[in-house]
Amino acid sequence: MTLLRRMAVNVSAGLALATLLVAVPAAAEPDSHSKQKLPQAPKQLPSAKAHGKSLDILFDALKVAPDEDSAKAVEARIWAIWMKTPSDTVALLMSRAGIALANDESDVALKLLDAIIKLRPDYVEAWNKRATLYYKKNDYNRAMQDIEEVLRREPRHFGALAGLGVILEETGDDKHALEVFRRALAINPHLDKVPEMVKSLTEKVEGRDI
Repeated sequence: MTLLRRMAVNVSAGLALATLLVAVPAAAEPDSHSKQKLPQAPKQLPSAKAHGKSLDILFDALKVAPDEDSAKAVEARIWAIWMKTPSDTVALLMSRAGIALANDESDVALKLLDAIIKLRPDYVEAWNKRATLYYKKNDYNRAMQDIEEVLRREPRHFGALAGLGVILEETGDDKHALEVFRRALAINPHLDKVPEMVKSLTEKVEGRDI
């Protein structure tokens, strides 16, 4: 059984796969041309020991956010915690990887991300960023391997789940793509474009309501 199908079966069985495609969403990587002022990450982040409790509170707030603006503000705080680098060395390497990606130097970015993961395998966003890079290179198997590592460390990573759903849909596994997208929405009901994907796949997989 291929890696792709094995992971899909795990999803259907309800197991925690261990990463959208994920690139960080607009709230975390604002569009410089956008006229709308996006929510800002908090100036001070909790310590690493407090991250787990802080994330629990933020995820609870995300589910009950009364409107899109409130949800995006909470989402930005979650991304800020996820992206906080564990050391100055990792911060430098991540910065260089970002520059390499901006310059379309994917091989350089890949080597830098490899180095970060070897140095700090507990840093979720390095796996997440590398999964995105593999996705862009159409290397779906390796992208899904890295997504598995992200979700093993943070099962609530809605960006990673959305990315997994995209890959499953693009490879023709609509049933499992729908399940994964629904999981992502259960965690973050305000994900961009995912509700539309769920609606489309629901009609395709389960048929229209009579």
